[in-house]
Amino acid sequence: MDLRFWTRASDSPWIDNVWTCTSDDVADMTSVAGETWGLVFWQQGGAGFAAVTGPESRTGTAPVPEGAAFVGIEFALGTSLRIASTPALVDGGITLPDTTTRGFRLDGRWWETPGADDAEALVSRLVAQGVIERDPVVADILAGRPVGLTDRSFERRFRAATGLTRGGVRQIVRARTAAVDLMNGDDVARVVDRHGFYDEPHLARALRRFVGRTASALRDGRGGAIALDPGPVRDSDQRTTSYTSLTTPLEYAAQSRR
Repeated sequence: MDLRFWTRASDSPWIDNVWTCTSDDVADMTSVAGETWGLVFWQQGGAGFAAVTGPESRTGTAPVPEGAAFVGIEFALGTSLRIASTPALVDGGITLPDTTTRGFRLDGRWWETPGADDAEALVSRLVAQGVIERDPVVADILAGRPVGLTDRSFERRFRAATGLTRGGVRQIVRARTAAVDLMNGDDVARVVDRHGFYDEPHLARALRRFVGRTASALRDGRGGAIALDPGPVRDSDQRTTSYTSLTTPLEYAAQSRR
């Protein structure tokens, strides 16, 4: 039984990460909560498939097609599809029609199915045609730039753009980051301290809710297949989103005065 994940960063501001996965004798896997939406393409038995995936607010169990090969694009926080708001995709998704091994249909047009090395080219075309949009306020906050909004207005804007609360995104990213550290053999106490958990029970609750594993299971590699790539790790996280960057306008102003 084997589920092999590979994740890479992207130099595109529209992309959070690009991933590939192959499965061998795996019926299902533990899905890990994620703050981003994505496009996923897979081939099985000579046929092609494609889907839009939404942010996942909690862990769960997902079926894995036997012998399938996947390519996925996770989009940057604050981006969205023109035809579907990100809040409508949370804990769900859309199967794309008329998909073959060579192409797929999205937003009324036919697009060539990308490989892992072609993700940026596809996304550039989608952006140029207005298929993918971005909330500039969320982009400014993630880049550390101040915005002229109250905390309440920013929270509403953030949730409308991402489908999740700012606190929810922080929790998801922190739990996933901690899980990756544990998979790479870090000590539990060190992970608690590094990522600002109150104590080990606090970490355990976060892992149970968002990752579906205990700390010991992650360290020992127990529990079956899981949708999480333990490395290579960059900056203690697989994703470009940092939970410490999700400050409100007032928090940003206070930090900039220090």
